[in-house]
Amino acid sequence: MQQILDAILAGANESIGNLRLPETYRAVTVHRDEQQMFDGVSTPERDPRKSLHVEDVPLPEVGPGEALVAVMASSINYNTVWSAIFEPVSTFSFLARYGRTNPLAKRHDLPYHVIGSDLSGVVLKVGPGVHTWAPGQEVVAHCLSVELESPLGHNDTMLDPEQRIWGFETNFGGLAQVALVKANQLLHKPDHLTWEEAASPGLVNSTAYRQLVSRNGAGMKQGDLVLIWGASGGLGSYATQLAINGGATPICVVSSPEKAEIARSLGAELIIDRAAEGYKFWKDEHTQDPKEWQRLGRQIRDLSDGDDVDIVFEHPGRETFGASVYVARKGGTIVTCASTSGYMHEYDNRYLWMSLKRIVGSHFANYREAWEANRLIQRGKVHPTLSKTFALEDTGQAAFEVHRNLHQGKVGVRCLTPEEGLGVRNPELRARHLTEINRFRNT
Repeated sequence: MQQILDAILAGANESIGNLRLPETYRAVTVHRDEQQMFDGVSTPERDPRKSLHVEDVPLPEVGPGEALVAVMASSINYNTVWSAIFEPVSTFSFLARYGRTNPLAKRHDLPYHVIGSDLSGVVLKVGPGVHTWAPGQEVVAHCLSVELESPLGHNDTMLDPEQRIWGFETNFGGLAQVALVKANQLLHKPDHLTWEEAASPGLVNSTAYRQLVSRNGAGMKQGDLVLIWGASGGLGSYATQLAINGGATPICVVSSPEKAEIARSLGAELIIDRAAEGYKFWKDEHTQDPKEWQRLGRQIRDLSDGDDVDIVFEHPGRETFGASVYVARKGGTIVTCASTSGYMHEYDNRYLWMSLKRIVGSHFANYREAWEANRLIQRGKVHPTLSKTFALEDTGQAAFEVHRNLHQGKVGVRCLTPEEGLGVRNPELRARHLTEINRFRNT
């Protein structure tokens, strides 16, 4: 790997296609024989530092339509945490099912799983049938892996029956020195960003774009009022930027004064600190408190000159979903993904059916939506929300901090890049947006 890294650092990317590829590479893995290690341990107490390994693994074969990428940087997503704590199910069940679908997919069903669903890096090698990408090109990857052999996915590739999230439901993910991707996962790296900055938006920015902006999600329009839960976090911080850029008005829900300041730095003016307000939407484990929904609704109207929200950007799930359905305006939309506080949602259906509201499920993004979201990053319209970066060897600690919500924005991981700050190719554009880029790094 050292020859490859030296070529990248020297700017000699055109020579990479002539370099010999290594037989092994360093990667972050979970092990199949440890998938019961947390049995009987509550979700909050499961520790990714105990399950994540950094080890040498064999370089996978490159198949038709695929590419190997030298990973300069990656980032931690919530699916990294799920992989590490083996919830809601072990990812080895995904790999086993995938391995049965076709001979090439058998490579993915291994005793170890290389995880990670983001990367920035340089193409090393492409397989047969790849013509758009070539060794030496600087790229980021979005995490939709599709087969597209069924007609069902050709209107929206997220509906393909064999749609998977790369690095979560497939092997050879981005938390490694090398990753295996399909060529139609690749996008051009924003050239004003460092490697670690460029690696951080992929999954969350694309997810927020589809969920909030795309006609496959909420279809946000100018003038909409949007309630955004967790507005300073990895997903919510991009939703906040997309709302402001799209002519909507976000109402940002956060959980501390520090997170409120981050939302303000993103350009938001209407902010609810749910911790300061003392919101408790559940009286106990089984009983919600509609009076708290009503109190939230009143606070929203106080902030918005009497208006209810057109869209609720939902991702906490069980903890907030009843409130989200209640506070959306008549005819409004609750668009939901992730459910980080629990999947079993409960709400009062009277407030849905009698007020003609819609619940829209949203999951990641198709290639076109990911391209649109990345183009906003390339043009400096949306900015990375990277707050902290770890070395590859410390990925367990990085995942632990995300699991315990000890972070702001996104948490990055340096894979091949030896230090932060490398990879900027357009310093002029960077200089124009340096304040926005550094926003999260200074918190």
